[in-house]
Amino acid sequence: MTLQKNPFEWNPRANVSAPIVSLTLRRENHSIIPVRGLKKQIQIFIPNPLSHQINSTLLHLSNFSSTILHLPPDPNTLVLKMIPSEESLAFRAYLGEEPPSESSYITTADLPREGPSLSERYSWVLEPEDLGGRSGRLFLLVRPLVGPGVKSINSTLNITLVSTRCNFWNESLKDWSTDGCRVGAGTTLAQTQCLCDHLTFFGGSFFVVPNLVDPSRSAELFGTFTQNPVVVCLVGALFLLYALLLLWARRQDRRDSRKVKVTVLADNDPSDKYQYLLTVSTGHRRGAATSAQVTVVLVGSVSSSAPHHLTDSKKPVFERGAVDMFLLKAPGNLGEIQAVRLWHNNAGDHPSWFVSSVLVQDLQTGSKFHVLCNSWIGLDIGDGTLDQLFPVSTDEELKTFSNLFFMKTTRDLSDGHLWLSVVTRPPSSTFSRVQRLSCCFSLLLCTMLTSIMFYGIPTDPAEQVMDLGHFEFTWQQFKVGIQSSLIMFPVNILIVSLFRFSRPRKVTKLVQSLSKSMEESKSRIITRLQKELRSVLMDLEEYVSHRDLRATPRQDSEGKGSDRSRSEEELYLELSHLEKHLSSMDQEELQRPDQTRLSWTRLSWTRLSWTRGQSLFSFSQSLEKVQVLKERLRDTEEDYSLPAPAPRRALPWWCVYVAWLLVAASSGVSGYFTMLYGLKFGKEKSISWIVSMGVSFCQSLLLIQPLKVVGLAVFFALVVKKVEEEELENVQIHKDSNLGLGGRDLSLYLPPPAADIERMRRNREKETKAYALLTEILVYVGFMWMLLLVAYAQRDPNSFLLNQHLLRSFRPDQDQSLSLDQVYRFITDGNSLLVGVARLRQLRVRGSSPFCEATPSLDLHRDCPPVYSWSTEDTGSYGPRWNSTAPGNSTAPGPWTYQSAEELRAAPFWGRNLLYRGGGYVTELGPDLQHASSTLQYLYSSRWLDSFTRAVFVEFTVYNANVNLFCVVTLLLEAADAVGAFEFRWQLRPVRLYPSTGGLHVFVMAAEIIYMLFVLYYMYKQVQRLRVQRWVYLRNRWNLLELSIIALSWTGAGLYLQRTLSAHKDIEYYQQHRDKFPSFCSSASSDVLLQYLLAFVVLLSTVKLWHLLRLNPNMELISSTLSRASGDITGFLLVIGLMMVAYATTCNVLYGWTMSSYKTFPDALLTIIQLQLGIFNYSEVMDYSPVLGALLVGSCIVFMGFVALNLLISVILVAFQQEQVQHQPSEEEEVVQIMLKKVLGLFGVSYTVPPSDQDEKFARAEDSGKNAEAAATTATKA
Repeated sequence: MTLQKNPFEWNPRANVSAPIVSLTLRRENHSIIPVRGLKKQIQIFIPNPLSHQINSTLLHLSNFSSTILHLPPDPNTLVLKMIPSEESLAFRAYLGEEPPSESSYITTADLPREGPSLSERYSWVLEPEDLGGRSGRLFLLVRPLVGPGVKSINSTLNITLVSTRCNFWNESLKDWSTDGCRVGAGTTLAQTQCLCDHLTFFGGSFFVVPNLVDPSRSAELFGTFTQNPVVVCLVGALFLLYALLLLWARRQDRRDSRKVKVTVLADNDPSDKYQYLLTVSTGHRRGAATSAQVTVVLVGSVSSSAPHHLTDSKKPVFERGAVDMFLLKAPGNLGEIQAVRLWHNNAGDHPSWFVSSVLVQDLQTGSKFHVLCNSWIGLDIGDGTLDQLFPVSTDEELKTFSNLFFMKTTRDLSDGHLWLSVVTRPPSSTFSRVQRLSCCFSLLLCTMLTSIMFYGIPTDPAEQVMDLGHFEFTWQQFKVGIQSSLIMFPVNILIVSLFRFSRPRKVTKLVQSLSKSMEESKSRIITRLQKELRSVLMDLEEYVSHRDLRATPRQDSEGKGSDRSRSEEELYLELSHLEKHLSSMDQEELQRPDQTRLSWTRLSWTRLSWTRGQSLFSFSQSLEKVQVLKERLRDTEEDYSLPAPAPRRALPWWCVYVAWLLVAASSGVSGYFTMLYGLKFGKEKSISWIVSMGVSFCQSLLLIQPLKVVGLAVFFALVVKKVEEEELENVQIHKDSNLGLGGRDLSLYLPPPAADIERMRRNREKETKAYALLTEILVYVGFMWMLLLVAYAQRDPNSFLLNQHLLRSFRPDQDQSLSLDQVYRFITDGNSLLVGVARLRQLRVRGSSPFCEATPSLDLHRDCPPVYSWSTEDTGSYGPRWNSTAPGNSTAPGPWTYQSAEELRAAPFWGRNLLYRGGGYVTELGPDLQHASSTLQYLYSSRWLDSFTRAVFVEFTVYNANVNLFCVVTLLLEAADAVGAFEFRWQLRPVRLYPSTGGLHVFVMAAEIIYMLFVLYYMYKQVQRLRVQRWVYLRNRWNLLELSIIALSWTGAGLYLQRTLSAHKDIEYYQQHRDKFPSFCSSASSDVLLQYLLAFVVLLSTVKLWHLLRLNPNMELISSTLSRASGDITGFLLVIGLMMVAYATTCNVLYGWTMSSYKTFPDALLTIIQLQLGIFNYSEVMDYSPVLGALLVGSCIVFMGFVALNLLISVILVAFQQEQVQHQPSEEEEVVQIMLKKVLGLFGVSYTVPPSDQDEKFARAEDSGKNAEAAATTATKA
């Protein structure tokens, strides 16, 4: 009895891991026969569970060769397998704790010993008593036993260490024991040999020593670097890549540190004291960032805030996936925030903006208002608006599945996913990119170490496989995964936790003292500003008095100048008041039409300046100085404080240094031992491990971890339903030192007017069309390039030369013929090789002609065979000489047996006038001239060809290795309507069945793949267009042309695949049947069809260029002309076609029985067409009938060439003149102008786009509106 599992698991004292074997002997009454104390031991073989990697060492022998063995800690029996490369090699082995010698060792043995097999003879069985209970590292010394005078031998030993134990179940003690059992020399890696003198339950404790590596042999292993540099180079490259990425991550961390701040808006009124924190999140979609200037208005239940320009002069705002925070001030509490209004001025290269959400926080009350936007603000996307009002979201809207799932997925992918967060790390996180990159590097190296430690573990065939659908795993794989996780994850989880949860280092006392001194110097700065303000106010006193101010600045300054305790707010208000009046004064004076008053004002200002003894300065200089004072005062104006984040448990700041120490230790140790393992594995095994490791790593990074993130997000969205908010960590407040009011664009604070929006929308549409047109042209140029590469790569230029050579060899002249000897001399002349053998195929008819049966009085011939057709074809089987009785015991079809096209692997063939089937009566000529001559002699003597023969095919295939081309040759002799005349035809189809060698083949394969990617791209575009246009899509001829190109391309791809498979099948058939005829008909037919399809694809793709050239004004004019005259052109073409059919029919009736050019209606029609082109043989017509020929040819030329064609040209010219007069330029011409401007701008060439008619209309309308407004204002003043 054999048990896979231990039935005595309740007793854990013995580590029994092998199957349990029970052997009992019973009497006839089923009583047990006790078996004990046998003189000859019983051999019991127990299968071993191979759960660890085999430790095999290859030892090169010399006089004294040694290695290191690592013994397991369990007190097992050790079986040391030492298999020599030479079977008769004798040697002596020593074991010792230190390097042993002949006088100092623990134990020794001479090998080989007696045994039935080589493995048993070179097995050294060591009991625990022999080693004295030692474990760990032992040294093995092997000394070959050679004759005198032999210093060294050239031999190796393959050393494998197996640790095992034979246990039996003691029924009396209820325990496992080893008494009476020992391990035999027949123990192998697959099974344990137990030699026992009794019978009971037996179990094996098997432990294969792991594939350990000895660090003391590092120098020896690194000495083999030149033979196996794979893993060492990989680890070195990873360290180098880590160093380079570390520089990048450090630079990104510095950029992120500048982003982690709250921007105090420059247009906040200093008198406003109520503060709101505005957090704006830009989406992660492609093109979500904006280059426009954004303005916001908070709509509350009490009042609304003033418009504020959201900008920061120190950092870019509203980037893709960014979170920007602004401090906005209001005169008072706005009440409950009900909505947020956003607009922008549509400026820059990419003005469209996808805003994800807005969070408004009242810093006084702590209330938070969430606004879910998820909308585009732009003219060319979304709703097409620049001004949108977003209401505050309710709790139900915030806790919807879509919102929670999106928020959780975004947060986990950008911050929780360790690898992805290196790129998408939130700037406010204390876990920097450098730290994340270091954690990834340590994790990667630890993963590589655990992977290479357990790589290549042999599995137990008897182990049960867990099947979970498409996923299968064994218990051994599960245990290896647990062991790897226990080795790898604790250290890496500890490193990540130390980095993430360590609090930042506190500010030093020096920084605190500096901050205190800055606060003390604040009063001195204010005093100095008061003096500078007083000086400026005194200079402006005389001029400002003329402005009739309500309260002059000088009076204010005299009334308050002596008061040193004036507040900062009063100073700021005074400067703001002065700045306001200077700005209004300057603008009004410049715009006033009364030049006399303007001159008086400037004259008074000049007089005032000179009386003060100062140089002349202008309005702008004074205003600039006031603004500078205002900004300097503003920097010392007020302190802002953000709400403190919720307290959380954090580790001490010095834990970061512990984490860096662990990173260095884990990375160094893992990388070092990975290199040692790789050097020990060998090159082939190392490459195999790298591929396996790479696939596993990519699968985990790109599939498993994102699926875990998505699954966790689904759980939180469905079960937890908690809205997570981003905490403000290490956020600094930045007071934006932007320009004052005079330097700002006041239009930003007003929503864009409807007229401006319409104009911007039209300009944006034109730019979008220009970019789309440029992209379409560039993509189509790439598509045509790939198409031409694919088309010309499928046709070798040497095909024409090979065809011409074969034609000159096989096509007989009128007075010459080609003998069989000449054919075989050509085939074997060294230029081309006959593939297989040649084949003769005959098609016959049966019975008599119906015409002969209808006129029996005309007994001119005894036999009257009919004309060939598929219905009259003979498909019967005959005996020699076409006897009616066929041999019944034939095993193989002969020349008298009909074979179908499927049996012959042939296809129908077009002759001069008929289509012949692919079947027939076939005979093969043999591989050489002698066999061919004897076969032909037999056929000739047996009258294989007779009056019923209608077609004879000679088929063979040659291969020219110089040009790597096969050529399928078909020579045809066909009967001309059973009148006794035979016509000779041929068909040569060169085809490349073997791919080209070298880099050209790789280049062509890349071109084919890129071409199919282009086809997929155009399919995607057509599907999008079909979804938009619906049934109107099918009315556009260019859409139908696109569909034709796509359909032909996919058909060509199918033919390409069919040709490849057919070629592989045909070549495989030839290699297995070299003495038979190999039919390459299927491959050649697929190749010909592929060439036809590619030719038509090139034709249609070239025609599509007309659609791209429509942007040229001349091409547009020609297209419009043809469209205008399409009805007349169709009518004239119909008349010309009817006239050609009439003349072709007449010529076929008159000359069809005497001239080959008119023998059929298609030939006659082709001849009439050639007549209009000047390609015509006048002599043959004139010689046959001068009068009739002259009349027929002359009337054809006059009516068709001089009348019909000239009238057609006249119609086109008239339509062209009308189109020139009535042609209206399309909007696409403006798009072309914009495209030219963009393209030339890339090269630094300036190009001015001429204004369009619509732009001029808008300009005239705007000017008229301004004039009307000015007239109304003048009338009101009057």
